[in-house]
Amino acid sequence: MEKIKIDKSTRVYPMPMVVVGAVVEGNINYLAVAWMCNVNSNPPMIGVALGKGHHTNKGIHEHKEFGISVPSVDLIKAVDYVGLVSGAKTDKSKIFESFQGELKYAPMIRRCPLTVECKVFATVDLPSNEFIIGEIVGVYSEDQYLTEGSPDIKKTKPFLLTMQDKGYRGVGEIIGKAWSIGKDFQIP
Repeated sequence: MEKIKIDKSTRVYPMPMVVVGAVVEGNINYLAVAWMCNVNSNPPMIGVALGKGHHTNKGIHEHKEFGISVPSVDLIKAVDYVGLVSGAKTDKSKIFESFQGELKYAPMIRRCPLTVECKVFATVDLPSNEFIIGEIVGVYSEDQYLTEGSPDIKKTKPFLLTMQDKGYRGVGEIIGKAWSIGKDFQIP
C-alpha cells in the first residue's frame, strides 16, 4: 500500500488523561490535560504541555509547584468539566476533595488512584503552549490500586483521549511483554 500524506496537526494517540492542580491567587484550581509524558528517569521527571492562556499556568509560575492526578473512569464527567470551564471564571476548588503531600502548592485529588507532586524543573516556551517539566517529589496511591507495590492499570482504570474523534477510551488488555516479546524476532 502506498503511504499518503495527512494533516500534520494529527495527534499521535492515545494520550493519558490527567488533572493538573495548582494554587492560583490563593485558590486550588484544576485543569484536564492529555499532553503529558515521562521525560527523565533519574531524577524522575514528568512533562505537561499547557496552552499559554490557561488560568492554572499562573499558579504554576508563581509557586513553581503542581500536582498531577490520574483519574479513574468513574471521574470522567468531573474531569471533562474541569477542562471545559476556566478557573478565572469558575471556582473549581470544590469539585474534588484535595490533599497535599510534601509540597504546599501542588494540590492532588484524593479520589484519584494515582497522584504525583512536582516542583518545576524547567519550562519550554513554545508558540502556543508551555511545556512544563516537573521533578517528581512524591507519588501517592492506595493498597487497593497496587499489585506488588506498583500501580496496576486494571485496578486504577485510567482513561485516554483520542483527539481525532474527540473520544475518551478505556485501557485494553496486555498484548505482549515489553523488553521481551521482540527477543526472538528475526530480520526478514
